[in-house]
Amino acid sequence: MPKHNIGSADKFPVNKGVCVEVEGKRIAVFNTTGQYYAINDTCPHKGASLSEGAMNGMTVICPWHGAEVDVRTGMAGPPSPGPVQYYEVSSSGTELFLEI
Repeated sequence: MPKHNIGSADKFPVNKGVCVEVEGKRIAVFNTTGQYYAINDTCPHKGASLSEGAMNGMTVICPWHGAEVDVRTGMAGPPSPGPVQYYEVSSSGTELFLEI
């Protein structure tokens, strides 16, 4: 899988989601105290932007209907009908890369 540079690590604040676009896909990137995770930005329930949701530990809470999504795996709870796609994040120095 090709790696895409998504920018410097300081672009991704702790316990916040940041939406990036790679290969036409909207992807939410989360910094959980120095560990970076990426999932599709769109909640499968009704299409809300997960990067706008509040973080609670290793989960992001959908801002529209409260579905909790594990940022490490993409597994989602109700009312989501299923998981979201997870992507690998790696780093080189201060730059982050996403595998699509």
